Formats: sequence, C-alpha cells, structure tokens
Amino acid sequence: MAKPFPATTNMSLKYTGRYHPVMRRRTFIAGAGTAVAATAGCLGYRGDNEGDGIVTVATYESFVDGDDPVGPWLKENFEADHDAELEFTVPSSGINQYIRRAQEGADIDADLFVGLNVDELIRIDEELDDPLFESPAGNLERSDSVLDELRFDPDGRTVPYDTGYISLVYDERNVEPTTFEDLTAEANRGQLITQNAQESDPGLAFLLWTINEFGADGYLDYWQRLEDNDVRILGSWSDAYNAYTNEAADMVVSYSTDQVYNGDTPRHQVGFLNDQGYAQPEGMARFVDAPDSEAATDLMNYILEPEVQGVIAEKNVQFPAVDDAELDEEFASLAHVPPEPITFDYDELAGNLDGWVDEWARQIVE
Repeated sequence: MAKPFPATTNMSLKYTGRYHPVMRRRTFIAGAGTAVAATAGCLGYRGDNEGDGIVTVATYESFVDGDDPVGPWLKENFEADHDAELEFTVPSSGINQYIRRAQEGADIDADLFVGLNVDELIRIDEELDDPLFESPAGNLERSDSVLDELRFDPDGRTVPYDTGYISLVYDERNVEPTTFEDLTAEANRGQLITQNAQESDPGLAFLLWTINEFGADGYLDYWQRLEDNDVRILGSWSDAYNAYTNEAADMVVSYSTDQVYNGDTPRHQVGFLNDQGYAQPEGMARFVDAPDSEAATDLMNYILEPEVQGVIAEKNVQFPAVDDAELDEEFASLAHVPPEPITFDYDELAGNLDGWVDEWARQIVE
C-alpha cells in the first residue's frame, strides 16, 4: 500500500518578488528548442574535467532549454558564488545511456545526474551489479533540510531537489470530480484524458495512484471500468494536455501546479480524488568516481539553498524539497498541495512495478 505522508506545509514562504508562470518538466515538453542538442548538448565551458572545478551535470532537456529554464540561471549564479564552472549535457536516452555505459565498462563523463526518480533508481539497481551513484553522506551540509517524506532512496545516494503532485485538472462548469468513482460515472463518459503509463511519468503516477486505491488485485478491474466509460489514453503529457486545451474532454491527469501557469480559471481547477495526490519527487545523485566529486557536492549543497530552491520550484513549476525554501507568495497561493499526499516507496515498487505496468498494458492498451 502506498504510504501517505505529511503535506509540505512547513515550508517557510518568504516573498522574493519572483514569479515565473511557466509550466515545464521533462514530460511536459515534446520537441523543445534546439539550444541544447538532445544527444549530448552542453551549456557552458567544456574542459578535461579532471578535478579542475568543472561540474558536468546530466539532466533532461527542459531543465536547460525552453522558455526561461532553470539551467542557465543556475550556471550564472553558481559560478558567481563558487570557484567552479558548470556545464550541462542532455543524454538522448536519459539515465539509460549511463546504465549502458556502466554495463560496457565505459567511462562516465559526468559528475552529477539531475532528474532521477524512484522507478529509474530501481531500474539501475536491477540492471547493474556495481553502484552507479555514491552517497554524498556527511559532505552534504544541507541534507538535513530535505523533507524526510520526499526521500526515496533507501541508500541515500539520491537527494530530492523538487517534487510534483499528480492530480486532475478539470472544467468546473461541466464536471466536479472528487472521487475515483466519479471518473466511471455515466455522466462523465468520455470526459477523462490520461497518459500511457509506459511512456509518461504522470501516466505512471496515475496508474500507481489507482493501485494504491484499489490494490494490486483490484486496479485492473477499475481500469476496465474506466475503459468502458471511454477514457482516452494518449502517449505523453503533452499529447494529453494539448487535447485538453483543445477541449476534447473536461478532465485531464496533470499536476497540481496547473494554476501557476494558467491562473485560477473555471477550466483550470485542480482536483484531488479522495483528497489525495500522488507525489513524484525528483532527485540528484553524484556518479561514482565523478571527475570532480568535491565540486559536484558543492553544487548539490547550492541547489538545496533556500533561495535556489525557490527559484527552481518556480521555474520548474514544482514544489521545493526543503523546509525553508523562499517562495513567491503568488506562486505559493496557486500551487496546491493535496490534503493527503501519497506515494509508493522504493521497497514497495522494487519487484512489483514492471509487473503492474505490463499487466495494465496487456489488458488496457494492447
């Protein structure tokens, strides 16, 4: 059973004068701009990286490219405060690229991976005999500020830096979903759009949310009822959200920060089924034998600073991972935390996740 954990209501909300009403996330953008090449583009100076104060960060495209991404801001401000240079690389296959390199015994030419979630961590541990990441342990001074409920790595290798909550976004003029049963009601036939759990982080989170609600023995029956009620399952978040924007339906699975981007309008209401939302923390992890592990740890500490956490949250349109982030008051008022955040932890997903998704795909998608 997915564990509930306290809402992040103990964050210190300090007005900073910043407000960035832009929705971005790695699953938010399909075909973003070309400022960073999707194969292995970089932002910043590139050198031999042998302990020379150059931190190479592997991450996802929208972290460094698009409309006002956080990467360039992070580079400029980190370099201004530290005797180090920061560069980004966007691997074309994400973490899978580094899994393959480790399997082949090839060098890992990066210090830090930013954008890791629990299912990717499980895949790493299942496919590699030797560790890909190492814990920063006592070297991470800001580690104690990270909210315990967001930690998803039992070995402490991965440190959360932000989180999102999966919810419904709906048009209150036509629907008012408050429970899972509402989604199967005849009155809401054909009104729900969601994403393919095999392709999309929000789609996977929504599937796990239903498993939490109906159990491993009952979630497929619930999905059959959704299918019988003409649920639309599209590939990516962008596919689903674009369909919703074009008024193909009145409900879509999305993020509870939707109003930060769209405002509090009738068609952009945030719905927490059964007063719940599924948490999706993202983490950063330092590669084993990182070319410059000390500078990488400095960057990890910097990312967890209160002001930096506020900027990352606002630019990524997600929630901070620390208890003292400096958030714009308007952002804080439009970004909604569910009354009961839930998530499956590492131990609950390991050995189960692939089977759940495969069974769902065979019955519902194929």
